[in-house]
Amino acid sequence: MICSSSLRMANVPPTSSLADTGSGTRNSASPPAISETSDEPQPQVRKIKTSPQLNRWSRARSIRSGMKLDRSSLSFSAETRTKSSSPVRSEEEIELPMSPKSGSRSNSSDDEKEVNRGKSVFMVSDGTGWTAEHAVNAALGQFDYCLVDRVCPVNTHLFSGIDGVDQLMEIIKQAAKEGAMVVYTLAEPSMAEFAKQACQHWGVASSDILGPITEAIAGHLGVSPSGLSRWAPERQKSPLSEEYFRRIEAIEFTIKQDDGALPRNLHMADIILTGVSRSGKTPLSIYLAQKGYKVANVPIVMNVDLPKTLFEVNPEKVFALTINPVVLQSIRRARAKTLGFNGELKTNYSDMDYVKEELVYAGKIFAQNPVWPVIEVTSKAIEETAVIVLRLYHDRKNRCSMPRISKRY
Repeated sequence: MICSSSLRMANVPPTSSLADTGSGTRNSASPPAISETSDEPQPQVRKIKTSPQLNRWSRARSIRSGMKLDRSSLSFSAETRTKSSSPVRSEEEIELPMSPKSGSRSNSSDDEKEVNRGKSVFMVSDGTGWTAEHAVNAALGQFDYCLVDRVCPVNTHLFSGIDGVDQLMEIIKQAAKEGAMVVYTLAEPSMAEFAKQACQHWGVASSDILGPITEAIAGHLGVSPSGLSRWAPERQKSPLSEEYFRRIEAIEFTIKQDDGALPRNLHMADIILTGVSRSGKTPLSIYLAQKGYKVANVPIVMNVDLPKTLFEVNPEKVFALTINPVVLQSIRRARAKTLGFNGELKTNYSDMDYVKEELVYAGKIFAQNPVWPVIEVTSKAIEETAVIVLRLYHDRKNRCSMPRISKRY
């Protein structure tokens, strides 16, 4: 079982032991170095408490998970908050607090007691966190065998918009306290290096998703990366750009062309989807439209002639969808209930014999048009089907030579 949540750290106040940037700009200085030990006795750096906002989030997440908390160990008195204050130092003077694995952590009465609520994965990003979130979810998909039956429950938490060392330190401190893993996509090299050093110092398991592939591409292209996140002000274009209007136009076109409407406009579509009812044409059309493609979908119904324009357009932009009859029947049954088709109103819409017959009828149409690729959508998510459609679309558009293994995808 995977529990996920998200939190944007833009309003989290920095701890008093961190640098006061003053200008509010991105921290671009090199990451602070860890103090080296020497023969002379060094004063221990006091363990800094995490921010109340992060602690409140941690308690709330534990309550949602059904775990009991020791409230006495989670309370913070005014005296404790006063003691945690210290003079502000410049970024060059910042020292990483001593590792939570040291003895002082276990002896402190103010520390939170460990709550057994499964493993946690913190996803940290200087942008929206889309890349980190999807990478983590893809990796967790390899552990379905133990996530489903809660043998190894995992809690994921997204921190987006992290553009300062103070915010990053707060998150890593919380990860050290909870024994969480930190996965980050930080475009600025100094931020990524700080995350790496801090996680190593505190013994936090971490993984840099963006750094290695960025370095590999930089070496391949022979140029240096900008070090700016996708949503940095320096990279922002006008919200009313040409791409914006193209996407809006594609969405409007797709909505008007849904379910076989206005067949005379099929020649204006970039992509045409066809298949039996409830084979996923509409959601796939909307998904592709949001990427800027004009999509039309044409349903195949028994004893209903298909529009002539479907056979007059360029067949290379027509894509056929098929689905397993058992799955299709279950989807149609659910659809019939929402339409009010109960026991009193008989219909063969979801009868297995009719479902199979309609799929055979659609298959004959596909066979008569061999240029149309037939995509099996039974076990595919919309995103997976969209990847296949777009790959074939661009291969055909760019005239790429691709060996054909099968007509079905």
